[in-house]
Amino acid sequence: MDYISTRGQDGPLGFEQALLSGLARDGGLYLPVEWPRFSKAEIAAMKGLSYAELAGRIMAPFCDGEISEAELTAMAGDAYAGFDDPAIAPLVKLNDDIHILELFHGPTIAFKDYAMQFLARAFDRALAKKQQHAVILGATSGDTGSAALEAFQGRDAVDVFILFPDGRVSPVQQRQMTSVIADGAFAVSVKGDFDDCQALVKTLFNDHQFRDQVGLSAVNSINWARLMPQIVYYFSSALALGAPDQKVAFSVPTGNFGNVFAGYAAVQMGLPVERLIVASNQNDILPRFFEAGTMARETVVPSLSPSMDIQVSSNFERALYFAYGKDGAAVAGLMEELKAGGFTLSQGVKAALAGAFDSGRCSEAETSATITATLKNAAELLCPHTAVGVKVAEEQRVQGVPMITLATAHPAKFPDAVEAASGIRPGLPPHMADLFERPERVTRLSNDLSALEAHVREHRRK
Repeated sequence: MDYISTRGQDGPLGFEQALLSGLARDGGLYLPVEWPRFSKAEIAAMKGLSYAELAGRIMAPFCDGEISEAELTAMAGDAYAGFDDPAIAPLVKLNDDIHILELFHGPTIAFKDYAMQFLARAFDRALAKKQQHAVILGATSGDTGSAALEAFQGRDAVDVFILFPDGRVSPVQQRQMTSVIADGAFAVSVKGDFDDCQALVKTLFNDHQFRDQVGLSAVNSINWARLMPQIVYYFSSALALGAPDQKVAFSVPTGNFGNVFAGYAAVQMGLPVERLIVASNQNDILPRFFEAGTMARETVVPSLSPSMDIQVSSNFERALYFAYGKDGAAVAGLMEELKAGGFTLSQGVKAALAGAFDSGRCSEAETSATITATLKNAAELLCPHTAVGVKVAEEQRVQGVPMITLATAHPAKFPDAVEAASGIRPGLPPHMADLFERPERVTRLSNDLSALEAHVREHRRK
């Protein structure tokens, strides 16, 4: 399988090259040149596979010629061996119409573990083959950072630097990052918001001299290999509810657009999905875009669901690439317009995106009210992000079509918001019970490119 950039000036290249490169050298994002597709019979034959076996089956076409299905299955089995539910991604019935896909059974109790634990093993394999060292640089709105530091800490061939916005992640999310003090693991607090952190990362990736000198790579969802393992749980949950004979719908709490784009990939691979819904909080640039066809940045407003406090959703570029008929030059032009403030799509392109995605929004009051009501009516305690997904799912469900809401984090990651809405302060799971007693290590930087570059150069292991 070959990979090319959304902006048309990089590639084709193989899976492991795309994995280690992260961001394309023209500033774009890598995508497979074609979607592998499973027939209805092939999807039906996936029933009964273990989660690791399903992961191997789904990911094998993306690694064709480089990693076998058997090896991918073994890597997935190792990646998920420590998860605290034997189903790995269990499905819980909320009511007659809505199910919750629990994606918080990994070590950092958020959905990023499903990709990051696999990704660490993929990096180990690729770097060992090439006898190379990598510097991973990433930005996080909360969950990616803790999952990356947990997965990559102490690995000899990798140093990982994670930027997070100062004061704009939950205390649990921050402590999960700052309490990782293993060799090669660095949490960096940046004055600004997530978009500032993401801009610093992208700027350093586009400095090709620096990128090559330090062996820069990415584990944000800008890296295609971060999205690939996330496709698996769309298949696992749909199969559990009767696919391929039964269509399903998904409501996906959305910030950087990676998780919902993995759902889009599942659809392209043949999974029968009635609706794929982008669920946003009060930072609703995506619903506004789907309604009007105009993407215009506004100020990020802190919310009860901080991992979604984003105005520039990097992975949306991948959706635009397909909406524009794989026209890389057109996508590159749109990204330049976005830097200047925004862009407006033609009616044809807007219609193409509307055919792939639905959208909805949830206010702060509605988020809290959904947590309260779900506990009362279904005895389930939701994190604020999952509550956004549930509220939008309730508004947009289709009669006779099971709706799956992705529960992206454990409620204990956001105890203040959950307690305020429910009267219950959720406790951390046993393996994290001593989180606030652990020693911390964090570097605090201004929103300054030169300071970040100096920090990476000084602390990376040669």
